[in-house]
Amino acid sequence: METRAAVTRVVRTTVMTALWLAMPRLALACPVCFGQSDSPMAAATNDGIWLMLGVVGVMLTAFGSFFIYLMRRAKRLADSEGTT
Repeated sequence: METRAAVTRVVRTTVMTALWLAMPRLALACPVCFGQSDSPMAAATNDGIWLMLGVVGVMLTAFGSFFIYLMRRAKRLADSEGTT
């Protein structure tokens, strides 16, 4: 039974590779690459990239700030327990 699954996997991989190689190279490019680099579509794409980078930056900052908050809180708790 394992050999049949292995053969099926090899055939599937071969067919997918052949289909990928048969695709025209233009189909692999984004629509912005076809036209002018100063078109409204290119500007919107760049704005979208900056927005996504901003969201990632905000999330990483929030994540780091949360752990700094937890470290400070743990230190405060340890200090208050040591003085009583």
